[in-house]
Amino acid sequence: MKKALVQLHIAVFLAGFTAILGKLIALNEGLLVWYRLLITVITLVVLLYYKKQLVKITAKDALKFLGVGTIVALHWITFYGSVKYANASVALVCFSATGFFTSLLEPLILKKRIVIIEMLLGLLTIAGIYIIFDFHPQYKLGIAFGIISALGSALFPIFNKEFTKRFTPQTITVYELGGGLVAATLIVPLYLIKFPAQYYLPTTSDWGWLIVLAWFCTVLSFNLQLNALKKISAFTANLTYNLEPVYGIIMAFIFFKENKDLNYQFYIGVGLILLAVILQMVRVYYQSKSPVYRHLNR
Repeated sequence: MKKALVQLHIAVFLAGFTAILGKLIALNEGLLVWYRLLITVITLVVLLYYKKQLVKITAKDALKFLGVGTIVALHWITFYGSVKYANASVALVCFSATGFFTSLLEPLILKKRIVIIEMLLGLLTIAGIYIIFDFHPQYKLGIAFGIISALGSALFPIFNKEFTKRFTPQTITVYELGGGLVAATLIVPLYLIKFPAQYYLPTTSDWGWLIVLAWFCTVLSFNLQLNALKKISAFTANLTYNLEPVYGIIMAFIFFKENKDLNYQFYIGVGLILLAVILQMVRVYYQSKSPVYRHLNR
């Protein structure tokens, strides 16, 4: 159990580190995502082929994976756009809006009942983002990218629910990111017309950080999370992943001294977002102790 928790926290830390790498890699955000997907997909295909875990899927399922992969690609492009047009801290704060979008979109898409308390906690997060936006107008484009990224982050787990019933996590990941690579190959040339790149081939430094991003923050993080889930509950994993923006913001302060560029309104906004996260964690904790909840989740 202890080893599993350590693995999970390393996975969350690596996920939070992706925003830092978005600053370190000087490539345009569209190209950054394309190269990340390319390296990751090649790595996963080789690993799964070597382990004899690469399975064939139908054309119908391939189209579905392409659809979800497109959402993933757009989520990553807008996330790194937020990092580059604002900063890592702002991008991670906007990422916190995922909970609000999930509470709104999941009931609509899956035809479930809207949970009012989740909506209210989500609105508390949106209020925090609005405060940051209102007092940091120079981050307008970056915040807009961040909100779109949060929308994508809320969507693809909802559509993944069908896949998890029929495929292993490894299969979902390799085909989903493969679909993302196909989508990015089509989207990025159009994206570069609106947001042109200064250069197209990664520098030596870019290649180094891209490999770290693909191998450690994607492939390794994925494997650590899977191993951890063998010993701990999904509930514990979901609560732990709430720390991702916190880890990322702390690292942004350490690596880039971003705290020097932020005034007290930023911390008020972050405070509201953390309050929403804490209240949700407390709510889910007590909900998980309910006999009814335990019965429904057996």
